[in-house]
Amino acid sequence: MRTFNLPDLGEGLAEAEIVRWHVNVGDVVTVDQPMLAVETAKAIVEVPAPFAGTIKTLHGKPGDVIATGAPLVEFDGNTDAGTVVGNMPTSERELVETAQAGGRSRNSINGSNGRLRAAPAARALAKHLGIDLNTLTGSGRGGVIVVADVITRAPATAPATFQGGDKLRGLRRAMAQSMTLARDSVMSCTIFDDADLHHWQGSQDITIRLLRAIAAGCQAEPALNAWFDGNTQTRRLLQKIDVGMAVDTPDGLIVPVIRDVADRTAVQLRHEVDRLKSAARDRTVTPEDLRDVTFMLSNFGMIAGRYATPVVVPPMVAILGSGRLSRDVVAVRDGIEAHLRMPLSLTFDHRCVTGGEAARFLAAVLRDLEKDT
Repeated sequence: MRTFNLPDLGEGLAEAEIVRWHVNVGDVVTVDQPMLAVETAKAIVEVPAPFAGTIKTLHGKPGDVIATGAPLVEFDGNTDAGTVVGNMPTSERELVETAQAGGRSRNSINGSNGRLRAAPAARALAKHLGIDLNTLTGSGRGGVIVVADVITRAPATAPATFQGGDKLRGLRRAMAQSMTLARDSVMSCTIFDDADLHHWQGSQDITIRLLRAIAAGCQAEPALNAWFDGNTQTRRLLQKIDVGMAVDTPDGLIVPVIRDVADRTAVQLRHEVDRLKSAARDRTVTPEDLRDVTFMLSNFGMIAGRYATPVVVPPMVAILGSGRLSRDVVAVRDGIEAHLRMPLSLTFDHRCVTGGEAARFLAAVLRDLEKDT
């Protein structure tokens, strides 16, 4: 018998949710035949068979959350290995990754060196309650420490939990984990201003103008196009400007990445935005389109709202929010006029970005947006 563990799908995530099985116990599969679909934080990924053989056991049913490296499928009898996506450990040496939304990940090996394995939400809760994870025994698949394990050790003075309700899954679970990481890791500060669009000529593509303005801001103040590691107190300034754009879907937010914003024409940017928005909404966006974002854009004003305090998700250091356009009364030299204006909200990580750097970035964004074309 040979066991196939849930592989590292290359997204820096420690778990995935089973969406559907394509095979059953007793089926004979061939190498690279799709076995199941799993949902990670942002995408649905098909997992192929790593071996040709007969399936003896399927671990988990649709809706179950499986830790990376935990047993997934057992094959009976002789098997022939094939080539599968990602890094797929199948021995007793299991790879587990601690997720860092929007960027890099930390890898830990559980097996011969005995390092603990815990779901991100369990790590966050344990940190909040002051519980040492090394004192816990994991009840999850493959010995992973889950939230329930932490709750059983919570002191009597811990915040009360409620019973019932629907467990967060898929995108909403990923959002909860990312926001917990942001809350615990980032010193957020937000500044606000309005871009005066009175001199715009003809019809303008607002999203493309925003992307162009972000590129101008990053070029004027590179400190906001960066990654910061609070644990090591290291900052990495990035040359490419890869903007993550939040897309609202019925299942939650998906953040595909528009690459090389500064080096693309308006036509190229519009084509890429349309492609990524369509892929996000029908859940065909690929893992490659979701990773290594360097700056974030939240165009919430397309729905409602003027100002906000957008949340910075590490390792990024800044996010720009664009509010609802409106015609405001503006004082001019000879009286008053009604000008079209765009409210802007820039949140930055004040641990590594100064107020002056943030203000210079926003000033460059305003200058670019206020150009007539």
